[in-house]
Amino acid sequence: MNFGETVRTALDAIRSRRLRSALTVLGILIGIAAVMLTVGLGQGAQQKVTEQINSLGSNLLVVTPGSTTSTTGVRGGFGSASSLTSADASLLADAKVAPDIAAVAPVSTGQQEVDAGAQNWTTSVVGTTPAWEQVRARTTSQGRFFSTQELDSAARVAVIGSTTASELFGVRNPVGQTVTVAGVPFTIIGMLNTAGSTIGGDQDDQLVVPATTWAAAFSSSGGASVSSIYLQAASQDTLSAAYQEASNALMTSHGQSAATADFTVNSQASLVQTATATTSILTVLLAGIAAISLLVGGIGVMNIMLVSVTERVREIGLRKALGATPRAIQRQFLVEASMLGLVGGVMGVLVGVVFALILTPVIGFPVAISIPAALGALVVSLGIGVVAGVYPARRAARLAPIDALRSE
Repeated sequence: MNFGETVRTALDAIRSRRLRSALTVLGILIGIAAVMLTVGLGQGAQQKVTEQINSLGSNLLVVTPGSTTSTTGVRGGFGSASSLTSADASLLADAKVAPDIAAVAPVSTGQQEVDAGAQNWTTSVVGTTPAWEQVRARTTSQGRFFSTQELDSAARVAVIGSTTASELFGVRNPVGQTVTVAGVPFTIIGMLNTAGSTIGGDQDDQLVVPATTWAAAFSSSGGASVSSIYLQAASQDTLSAAYQEASNALMTSHGQSAATADFTVNSQASLVQTATATTSILTVLLAGIAAISLLVGGIGVMNIMLVSVTERVREIGLRKALGATPRAIQRQFLVEASMLGLVGGVMGVLVGVVFALILTPVIGFPVAISIPAALGALVVSLGIGVVAGVYPARRAARLAPIDALRSE
């Protein structure tokens, strides 16, 4: 019997036991589909996080208060927002000190209740400089951003995010409207384009005001301390140089060393690497759990093949009596088990793709469909079929023809 005849015989055996074959491949199908979805969700989450981090701005560095060490944990008031000042921002904006830093935007933030007539909404009020628009790569969809003159004069003007505008004004144009924050009236002069959510929250739920106005209205320190400082390197090539210049300038200014620094400088690349490492670990963990169902599916194939050998003892004995070699018998059962695994793999890939397409609009980020992962899943399912079929096939090949023909 050549290989083609072996395949046809295996297909006939599978077709003659359709229900049993379908139930056998179900375990493989579920396992492959689960692995496909897990890997797709992990890759989709990585893409989404990377897009969100890149949406913060281009060639971006973020200086935050405090730092951590690997041995002592937290130091330098990490999270307390007290070790960075507006003077630090002015220092970093000096071209002589940091020639590779193109723009600097100190930021102070706080949650405030904003009133617009009878409507009120609690949002993040951001005090910054006009450079914020460039550093954070934000634009206005209506109106304009505030100017340097309005910053210097502590004008009571504000630029509103689309979420905040929707909550306070509905479908009305917010530009020209007046809102009150902690009793201080602000005139809305512009609305930001929609930026979506990121790891820091909804970027559209905020009210941006001049730093001087924020300091006078909301800061107990008069604006001396800031929450963070956003820096934009002159180019992608100078990002590393800008990082070093910012670190060195702040360490000198604060009288600190690298080991005792009371601030942290993060780049977009480091943020992406951290997020990618986190999602990769979760993906591997979940894929490992999903792969357990593949093991269960393989055991199911082996069990069904053993049952098949038991049921077909007389058939095996007859074929051996007619001249079939043990090698041919073994090959037939191996091919049958392999085809069960492969069919389960193909169906699992199809189910995984269908669920990926269904889930994408539901969860709000793409579930990646990876061709290499699909091909790998097919190879794995075929391998599971082969491995699960080895023992039943060898058992069938070792049956003595006379004993097999005498069996009931």
